[in-house]
Amino acid sequence: MDLRQIRYFVAVARERNFTRAAELLHMAQPPLSRQIQLLEEELGVPLIIRKSRPVRLTDAGRLFYEQSLQVLGRVDQMLTATRRVGLNQNSVFSIGFVASTLYGGLPALVRKLRQHAPQLDIQLLEMVSVQQIPALKEGRIDIGFGRLRHSDPNVTGIVLREERLVVAIPKGTPLAESNAPLPIRTLADRKIIVYPKEPRPSYADHVLGLLHGHDARPAEVQEVREIQAALGLVAADAGLCLVPASARQMRSDVHYRLLEERDASSPVILNQRVGDSSPYIDLVKKLIQEMYAEDPPWLDKAHNYIP
Repeated sequence: MDLRQIRYFVAVARERNFTRAAELLHMAQPPLSRQIQLLEEELGVPLIIRKSRPVRLTDAGRLFYEQSLQVLGRVDQMLTATRRVGLNQNSVFSIGFVASTLYGGLPALVRKLRQHAPQLDIQLLEMVSVQQIPALKEGRIDIGFGRLRHSDPNVTGIVLREERLVVAIPKGTPLAESNAPLPIRTLADRKIIVYPKEPRPSYADHVLGLLHGHDARPAEVQEVREIQAALGLVAADAGLCLVPASARQMRSDVHYRLLEERDASSPVILNQRVGDSSPYIDLVKKLIQEMYAEDPPWLDKAHNYIP
């Protein structure tokens, strides 16, 4: 088995089609099929069900695909890091994040990380929670800050805090006349704006699940791509939107009310690859502990539950 065969298999697994995979790899289909067959013979198990259209992976194939993504991601990281060291360039540390974490401590964490590890070339990549898991496994990011729990055995998720949710309300409307916490059931039969529209599952599904769980089904749901668009629509009196409490600072032309129920919250989750022993990840965790001990304004205990 060699890396070339692994890359061939990943291409077929992604495309679910030998012809398209061969085109992407700039090779003919017969030698591609032969290389996959040799790989299966070496492993002693079938990886691909060829009779189906599109082709499907066997259980062993799905496992091998997940592991292959990790191997190839780490190889690419190794090559990049080796070149940078050889050229006396800084190490790269990539952080994936959901947009709402920009209002709850991520900027301060990055500043601290730059101070403690000036040799790092820190890259910040915005991506929704569901995108962070494959990005970690493929080595495209080193850590991720997301808001969705997951069950992927190759990625460890650490809940840093549960951030309470607030309802963004158009100013001048009856719900905006009070600052008191709002029961979730009050949102039943109203138009709700959720984000992101895609990919799914996402924070939008978390919000809709919360509403349905409290029997507060919306009269209408409008999906938009990002939180900025959602709050802009609220300001235009197009509906209501549930956002993390720290996002209140985004717009001053919208009224915010805390939701009453304790489970009306959204986790902030630090995701990392299982078994990754990078000292920079340990440094990030240490800096987060220090930040929490400093009790900054964005960590207001009235709006956050700390594990």
